[in-house]
Amino acid sequence: MTHMAEEIAESGAAVERCLSQNEAVFAALGQRLRACEPAVVVTNARGSSDHCALYLKYLVEIRLGLPCASIGPSIASLYRAPMKLSRALAVSISQSGRSPDILAGQAAARAGGALTLAFVNDAASPLAAEAGALVRLSAGAERSVAATKSMIAGLVAGAALVASWGGDEAMATALRRLPEKLGAPRPAPAALVNAIAQARQAFVLGRGSTFAIAAEAALKLKETCALHAEAYSAAEVMHGPAEIVRPGFLVLAFRPSDEAAEGFDAALGRFSALGARVVVVEAGAQDGEDRLGAEDAGHPLLAPITMVHRFYGLAEATARALGRDPDRPANLRKVTETR
Repeated sequence: MTHMAEEIAESGAAVERCLSQNEAVFAALGQRLRACEPAVVVTNARGSSDHCALYLKYLVEIRLGLPCASIGPSIASLYRAPMKLSRALAVSISQSGRSPDILAGQAAARAGGALTLAFVNDAASPLAAEAGALVRLSAGAERSVAATKSMIAGLVAGAALVASWGGDEAMATALRRLPEKLGAPRPAPAALVNAIAQARQAFVLGRGSTFAIAAEAALKLKETCALHAEAYSAAEVMHGPAEIVRPGFLVLAFRPSDEAAEGFDAALGRFSALGARVVVVEAGAQDGEDRLGAEDAGHPLLAPITMVHRFYGLAEATARALGRDPDRPANLRKVTETR
């Protein structure tokens, strides 16, 4: 068994730790944020952590009605531009908490007047020590270069923050039930493993909250399978990118469980008409010839979490089918320190 497979199977335990160990932290943050009423949320992250930030953006904008934007870490680390962030919440997300540009971004946000909050897996890291408030992801050590359980813990932390801030008891209840749904995923269907293994390029589509996990899935297909996969919103992909689609072109689609579903399905219909091989990942569905089913998350905005968990198993199985080691990609390492 690969480390990646082991760590996917540990996701439920990681989420349980994240929620239980931070219960008081989320409650205090929710109360504090309701009192100070930030006007904007900004995020500071790279890689899989930036996909957690993208998921947080959609939750903040959908459930709280606040604008949320990613700030490029190089604005602080390279350009040293001052930031005007009074009445802002600045959320930095990192597994290691040691990348110089993320540290610089957090410091610049604090200097600009923001309340700084860090989601960090390594609680002994500089990012954790220097944050105004800290959520320990508590995912435990990851040995695979491909981050899985720490990514899922980051998604859950974002959802728990928004649920507490907005007093969303329905989301909070679904979060408490989530760990039991995130054990070892069912084996990936051989037909879907073959579909990805035979592809030379792919679009990975999402819409709304599932756009973040489409971006994450595209990254994982590059990391683990060396497949050129690009993520798009289903609302944007027809604006130019669709021109490269030919019969047999792979489209991996993370179907939303909310209001975005109808338009999403219409976009997939257009790709099918072009001859693309469309594979749908859907929460609450069963596996099929062109469908990967994930657990029902109990809340439409949490569906991306169970969907990406099931996808990770598919990516790991496909990497092995291609003769690749998902734990040790040739050109990558676990901790990337950019400036």
